[in-house]
Amino acid sequence: MKSTLAQLTARFDQALVAAFGADLAGTDPMLVATSNPKFGDYQANLAMSLAKPLKGNPRAIAAQIVEQLDISDLCEPPEIAGPGFINLRFKTAYLEDQLRAMQADPRLGVEPVKTPQKVIVDFSSPNIAKEMHVGHLRSTIIGDSIARVQEFMGNDVLRLNHVGDWGTQFGMLITHLKEACPEALEADSKVDIGDLVAFYKQAKKRFDDDDNFRTRSREAVVGLQAGDAIATKAWQTLCNQSRHEFQKLYDRLDIQIQERGESFYNPLLADVVKDLASLGLLVEDQGAKVVFADGFTNKDGDPLPLIIQKTDGGYNYATTDLAAIRYRTQQDGAERVLYVVDAGQGSHFAQVFQVAAKAGWIPDGVELTHVPFGVVQGEDGKKFKTRSGDTVKLKDLLDEAVSRARTDLESRIQAEERQETEEFIQDVAEAVGLGAVKYADLSQNRTSNYIFSFDKMLALAGNTAPYMLYAYVRVQGISRKGDIDFDHLPAEARIHLEDDSEFALARHLLQLDEVLEEVAQDLYPSRLCQYLFELSQKFNQFYDRCSVLQAAEPQRTSRLLLCDLTAKTLNLGLSLLGIRVLERM
Repeated sequence: MKSTLAQLTARFDQALVAAFGADLAGTDPMLVATSNPKFGDYQANLAMSLAKPLKGNPRAIAAQIVEQLDISDLCEPPEIAGPGFINLRFKTAYLEDQLRAMQADPRLGVEPVKTPQKVIVDFSSPNIAKEMHVGHLRSTIIGDSIARVQEFMGNDVLRLNHVGDWGTQFGMLITHLKEACPEALEADSKVDIGDLVAFYKQAKKRFDDDDNFRTRSREAVVGLQAGDAIATKAWQTLCNQSRHEFQKLYDRLDIQIQERGESFYNPLLADVVKDLASLGLLVEDQGAKVVFADGFTNKDGDPLPLIIQKTDGGYNYATTDLAAIRYRTQQDGAERVLYVVDAGQGSHFAQVFQVAAKAGWIPDGVELTHVPFGVVQGEDGKKFKTRSGDTVKLKDLLDEAVSRARTDLESRIQAEERQETEEFIQDVAEAVGLGAVKYADLSQNRTSNYIFSFDKMLALAGNTAPYMLYAYVRVQGISRKGDIDFDHLPAEARIHLEDDSEFALARHLLQLDEVLEEVAQDLYPSRLCQYLFELSQKFNQFYDRCSVLQAAEPQRTSRLLLCDLTAKTLNLGLSLLGIRVLERM
């Protein structure tokens, strides 16, 4: 099903060529979906932009375009308004035909991309031997949603978890493990080290306080880099236990991700240094080997170096990121690499991308994009912390959301004098609680900081996950009350639009393909959230105005189809946000 916007764009292109010549072929018609019904469904703003190059009056230009515009099968006659806006209103028959096609399509009218790309989404990226905390929330949730949308649009997606599993900190962890839990180093050992965060703090304290321990820790790093068997076993033990804990959270959040940590690229780092040197890009600065990227200075205005190899011969994050770029583009064949990393790393990625480009390591047509996001704040506007000032553990945050969702559900069950099983209560609480956390994050403009509030995210009213879920549940309630099987409505049944609320809902449903194409390109899941919120609003307005089960035929079946199409759209949209729907709440 070709999108409505694509059809209109093609017709405008033909009209522009017919009116003004081939030079204007491919001009953006600047079509905008209108929120005010009196302006119609779409408004084209191109006449004003063409006034200067064509040296004409915008209204006269608009009139010439309209004279050549053949859209009689889609729209009522276009209207010129204001300084040269072209207002378009779809014909009822066209809307009904589009809804029918959408209803019959498992993809709800969203065509996959014509030329699929290999897309790598780099997200989450916790550190080994540290617990996932609220700081990992945004990368994990935003990255997963971006990956879901890319997959749905037909791209070949590789989800990568660039975990921090290498570096000097492992010296102190290995040394502490050898002494505090030597049994963990025995062959086939499955000893549980316990609380890894506490373990890390103990090792760090010893490293800071004990010179002898610090010396042995540095020796352990050398041993690990040289492939020492005991050091390697200790490192693997620490990594495996962390992976186990991370996986619990990924499973709970329904997130698929493949680990490829910093250690994966370790064998490739020496070649990065050697090749940069051979290209004449590497210089020595205060004993370190660095590259100076254009346009980057420190606070004193001096050129800012990107450190490739430190004075002690060790490598830096930039070295690993450059090795990763080479591997991802050359071995993985990535055509688009999306780094879902906090906004504070913007300068780092800009430098790394520039150096990779100078070295010729980014093939033509390959796009590297930093997808930045702001921080999670408490209601005091500061970084979200516990009352004691500690960073909030992600597990604790999710548990709290589910607990609050459960308390709210139990109070409603009691007020409605319902009888529900423990299994039902916990399942709904888990879906609502986790969905609320995800939606609260994704509904924000990702580049902004956002204030974390359990009360707001769990509210049944407003732009929240519970509000979307409730709209979906309403349709399932219609199905149960009327004993309706939406999958077995008459094949010849069609949607017939009569009430204004039906038209508003229909027009919004038909914008789904445009929204998903935009999210896939611009990488703002908040755009999908806004679409779903407005869809829920329009559905609730329709539901409040129009009788469904009590309506006479053929309007009854028509409205049932409209309800079903809304539910399918909500289900698809929420699934692309990583949120599962419920049949009852």
